[in-house]
Amino acid sequence: MQQSRHAVELGWRRDDPTLGIRKLKEKSGGFTTWEEEHIEQILAHHKPGTRAHLALMLLLWRGQRRGDVVHLGRQHIRDGVLTVVQRKTAQAVDVPIFPDLKSVWDALPKDNLTFLVSDSGRPLTPESFTNWFRDMVKEAKLPDGLSPHGLRKSACGRLAETGCTPHQIMAISGHQTLSEATRYTVAASRKDWTKQAMASPGGKKTGT
Repeated sequence: MQQSRHAVELGWRRDDPTLGIRKLKEKSGGFTTWEEEHIEQILAHHKPGTRAHLALMLLLWRGQRRGDVVHLGRQHIRDGVLTVVQRKTAQAVDVPIFPDLKSVWDALPKDNLTFLVSDSGRPLTPESFTNWFRDMVKEAKLPDGLSPHGLRKSACGRLAETGCTPHQIMAISGHQTLSEATRYTVAASRKDWTKQAMASPGGKKTGT
Protein backbone atom coordinates (compact mmCIF):
# COMPACT_ATOMS: atom_id res chain seq x y z
CA MET A 1 0.00 0.00 0.00
CA GLN A 2 2.76 2.42 0.95
CA GLN A 3 4.69 1.59 -2.24
CA SER A 4 1.62 2.33 -4.40
CA ARG A 5 1.09 5.72 -2.78
CA HIS A 6 4.76 6.51 -3.23
CA ALA A 7 4.55 5.58 -6.94
CA VAL A 8 1.65 8.05 -7.44
CA GLU A 9 3.60 10.79 -5.68
CA LEU A 10 6.57 10.21 -7.99
CA GLY A 11 4.34 10.24 -11.07
CA TRP A 12 5.00 6.62 -11.96
CA ARG A 13 1.29 5.76 -11.66
CA ARG A 14 -1.89 7.75 -12.20
CA ASP A 15 -3.93 5.83 -9.65
CA ASP A 16 -3.46 3.94 -6.39
CA PRO A 17 -4.97 0.43 -6.73
CA THR A 18 -4.74 -0.08 -2.97
CA LEU A 19 -6.88 2.97 -2.16
CA GLY A 20 -9.71 2.03 0.21
CA ILE A 21 -8.16 -1.27 1.21
CA ARG A 22 -7.74 -1.65 4.93
CA LYS A 23 -4.42 -2.77 6.27
CA LEU A 24 -4.60 -6.06 8.12
CA LYS A 25 -3.87 -5.76 11.81
CA GLU A 26 -0.80 -7.61 12.92
CA LYS A 27 -1.54 -10.20 15.54
CA SER A 28 0.26 -9.37 18.77
CA GLY A 29 1.71 -11.85 21.20
CA GLY A 30 -0.57 -10.68 23.97
CA PHE A 31 0.56 -9.78 27.47
CA THR A 32 4.23 -10.17 28.29
CA THR A 33 4.95 -13.17 30.51
CA TRP A 34 7.07 -12.36 33.54
CA GLU A 35 10.46 -14.07 33.62
CA GLU A 36 11.74 -15.50 36.89
CA GLU A 37 14.32 -12.72 37.19
CA HIS A 38 11.53 -10.14 36.94
CA ILE A 39 9.64 -11.87 39.75
CA GLU A 40 12.75 -12.07 41.92
CA GLN A 41 13.53 -8.41 41.35
CA ILE A 42 10.08 -7.09 42.25
CA LEU A 43 9.78 -9.36 45.31
CA ALA A 44 13.19 -8.12 46.47
CA HIS A 45 12.02 -4.52 46.13
CA HIS A 46 8.54 -4.90 47.63
CA LYS A 47 9.08 -6.66 50.94
CA PRO A 48 6.60 -8.83 52.87
CA GLY A 49 4.06 -6.71 54.69
CA THR A 50 3.58 -4.26 51.83
CA ARG A 51 0.46 -4.13 49.69
CA ALA A 52 2.58 -4.68 46.57
CA HIS A 53 4.01 -7.90 48.00
CA LEU A 54 0.50 -9.10 48.83
CA ALA A 55 -0.68 -8.38 45.28
CA LEU A 56 2.27 -10.26 43.84
CA MET A 57 1.62 -13.29 46.02
CA LEU A 58 -2.08 -13.34 45.13
CA LEU A 59 -1.34 -13.16 41.42
CA LEU A 60 1.41 -15.77 41.51
CA TRP A 61 -0.23 -18.31 43.80
CA ARG A 62 -3.76 -17.98 42.49
CA GLY A 63 -3.21 -17.63 38.75
CA GLN A 64 -6.41 -15.58 38.43
CA ARG A 65 -7.34 -12.51 36.42
CA ARG A 66 -7.03 -9.06 37.99
CA GLY A 67 -10.84 -8.73 38.16
CA ASP A 68 -10.99 -11.80 40.39
CA VAL A 69 -7.90 -11.00 42.47
CA VAL A 70 -9.23 -7.62 43.62
CA HIS A 71 -12.41 -9.27 44.96
CA LEU A 72 -10.71 -12.03 46.94
CA GLY A 73 -11.37 -12.03 50.67
CA ARG A 74 -11.61 -14.29 53.71
CA GLN A 75 -15.23 -15.05 52.85
CA HIS A 76 -13.95 -17.12 49.92
CA ILE A 77 -11.99 -19.50 52.17
CA ARG A 78 -13.45 -22.67 53.62
CA ASP A 79 -11.68 -25.77 54.93
CA GLY A 80 -8.33 -24.68 53.54
CA VAL A 81 -9.70 -24.09 50.03
CA LEU A 82 -10.19 -20.80 48.23
CA THR A 83 -13.26 -20.79 45.99
CA VAL A 84 -13.45 -18.17 43.26
CA VAL A 85 -16.37 -17.64 40.91
CA GLN A 86 -14.63 -16.03 37.98
CA ARG A 87 -16.32 -12.88 36.80
CA LYS A 88 -15.42 -13.36 33.15
CA THR A 89 -16.64 -16.95 32.81
CA ALA A 90 -18.92 -17.41 35.88
CA GLN A 91 -16.98 -20.60 36.50
CA ALA A 92 -16.21 -21.72 40.07
CA VAL A 93 -12.54 -22.50 40.70
CA ASP A 94 -11.42 -24.27 43.89
CA VAL A 95 -7.75 -23.86 44.76
CA PRO A 96 -5.97 -25.15 47.88
CA ILE A 97 -4.25 -22.51 49.97
CA PHE A 98 -0.49 -22.86 49.85
CA PRO A 99 1.51 -22.21 53.05
CA ASP A 100 3.47 -19.28 51.56
CA LEU A 101 0.25 -17.45 50.75
CA LYS A 102 -1.50 -18.40 53.99
CA SER A 103 1.27 -16.81 56.04
CA VAL A 104 0.73 -13.56 54.14
CA TRP A 105 -3.05 -13.67 54.69
CA ASP A 106 -2.72 -14.42 58.38
CA ALA A 107 -0.87 -11.14 58.89
CA LEU A 108 -3.63 -9.04 57.28
CA PRO A 109 -6.36 -7.13 59.15
CA LYS A 110 -9.43 -9.28 59.73
CA ASP A 111 -12.00 -6.53 59.18
CA ASN A 112 -11.41 -5.81 55.47
CA LEU A 113 -13.88 -7.26 52.99
CA THR A 114 -11.11 -7.89 50.45
CA PHE A 115 -7.43 -8.69 50.87
CA LEU A 116 -6.39 -5.83 48.59
CA VAL A 117 -7.66 -2.39 49.54
CA SER A 118 -6.85 1.21 48.66
CA ASP A 119 -5.09 3.66 50.97
CA SER A 120 -8.52 4.61 52.31
CA GLY A 121 -9.38 0.97 53.05
CA ARG A 122 -11.81 0.48 50.18
CA PRO A 123 -11.79 -2.41 47.67
CA LEU A 124 -9.95 -1.72 44.43
CA THR A 125 -11.48 -1.79 40.97
CA PRO A 126 -9.64 -3.77 38.27
CA GLU A 127 -8.70 -0.50 36.57
CA SER A 128 -7.40 1.26 39.69
CA PHE A 129 -5.51 -1.90 40.65
CA THR A 130 -3.78 -2.04 37.27
CA ASN A 131 -2.79 1.64 37.40
CA TRP A 132 -1.41 1.23 40.91
CA PHE A 133 0.36 -2.00 39.96
CA ARG A 134 2.13 -0.28 37.08
CA ASP A 135 3.54 2.22 39.56
CA MET A 136 4.82 -0.66 41.67
CA VAL A 137 6.52 -2.12 38.60
CA LYS A 138 8.21 1.21 37.89
CA GLU A 139 9.36 1.51 41.49
CA ALA A 140 11.11 -1.83 41.11
CA LYS A 141 12.78 -0.51 37.92
CA LEU A 142 11.22 -3.17 35.71
CA PRO A 143 10.04 -2.81 32.08
CA ASP A 144 6.77 -0.93 31.60
CA GLY A 145 5.15 -3.78 29.65
CA LEU A 146 4.88 -6.08 32.68
CA SER A 147 1.26 -6.34 33.85
CA PRO A 148 -0.91 -8.28 36.32
CA HIS A 149 -2.11 -10.53 33.49
CA GLY A 150 1.49 -11.31 32.64
CA LEU A 151 1.87 -12.73 36.15
CA ARG A 152 -1.18 -14.93 35.54
CA LYS A 153 0.63 -16.33 32.52
CA SER A 154 3.75 -16.86 34.63
CA ALA A 155 1.72 -18.69 37.26
CA CYS A 156 0.34 -21.05 34.62
CA GLY A 157 3.83 -21.54 33.24
CA ARG A 158 5.09 -22.49 36.69
CA LEU A 159 2.32 -25.06 37.00
CA ALA A 160 3.32 -26.58 33.68
CA GLU A 161 6.98 -26.70 34.66
CA THR A 162 6.13 -28.62 37.83
CA GLY A 163 4.48 -31.29 35.68
CA CYS A 164 0.81 -30.25 35.78
CA THR A 165 -1.28 -31.45 32.85
CA PRO A 166 -3.36 -29.01 30.77
CA HIS A 167 -6.51 -30.18 32.58
CA GLN A 168 -4.89 -29.54 35.96
CA ILE A 169 -3.87 -26.06 34.86
CA MET A 170 -7.43 -25.41 33.71
CA ALA A 171 -8.76 -26.50 37.10
CA ILE A 172 -6.69 -23.82 38.83
CA SER A 173 -6.64 -21.01 36.27
CA GLY A 174 -10.18 -21.43 34.98
CA HIS A 175 -9.17 -21.43 31.32
CA GLN A 176 -12.11 -22.51 29.18
CA THR A 177 -10.36 -24.39 26.38
CA LEU A 178 -7.72 -27.09 26.35
CA SER A 179 -5.70 -25.21 23.74
CA GLU A 180 -5.23 -22.27 26.11
CA ALA A 181 -3.76 -24.48 28.82
CA THR A 182 -1.79 -26.67 26.43
CA ARG A 183 0.39 -23.78 25.27
CA TYR A 184 1.89 -23.62 28.77
CA THR A 185 2.77 -27.31 28.84
CA VAL A 186 4.24 -27.06 25.34
CA ALA A 187 6.41 -24.12 26.41
CA ALA A 188 7.54 -26.04 29.50
CA SER A 189 8.41 -29.06 27.37
CA ARG A 190 10.49 -26.90 25.06
CA LYS A 191 12.50 -25.66 28.03
CA ASP A 192 13.14 -29.25 29.10
CA TRP A 193 14.12 -30.26 25.58
CA THR A 194 16.54 -27.34 25.39
CA LYS A 195 18.15 -28.30 28.70
CA GLN A 196 18.42 -31.92 27.60
CA ALA A 197 19.93 -30.90 24.28
CA MET A 198 22.53 -28.69 25.95
CA ALA A 199 23.37 -31.46 28.41
CA SER A 200 23.87 -34.02 25.65
CA PRO A 201 27.37 -34.65 24.23
CA GLY A 202 26.50 -32.78 21.05
CA GLY A 203 25.27 -29.77 22.99
CA LYS A 204 28.29 -29.32 25.23
CA LYS A 205 30.94 -26.79 24.35
CA THR A 206 34.36 -28.15 23.52
CA GLY A 207 37.68 -26.73 24.55
CA THR A 208 38.65 -25.75 21.02
